[in-house]
Amino acid sequence: MWVHRGEAAIRKRECLYLRAAEIVDKILRGAKPADIPVEQPTTFEFVINLKTAKALGLSVPYSMQLLADEVIE
Repeated sequence: MWVHRGEAAIRKRECLYLRAAEIVDKILRGAKPADIPVEQPTTFEFVINLKTAKALGLSVPYSMQLLADEVIE
C-alpha cells in the first residue's frame, strides 16, 4: 500500500494529536499528570522518506519500500 501524504495518513496523525489534546485538557482542568494512565499505541506507521535517505547516502531496498505504510519521494 502506497500513501503519498494522503488523507488516510493525515487521519492517523490527527488521532494522535487529538489524544494528546485530551490529555492536556485533563491536566489544565486540574488532573494530576501522575494520575493519568499511560497509553500504548495499538498501531504503528512505517514511513520511509526517500529524499532524506538519499541525502544521507542511504539506499532503501525496494522490498522494504513495499512494506512501508507511506513512502515519501
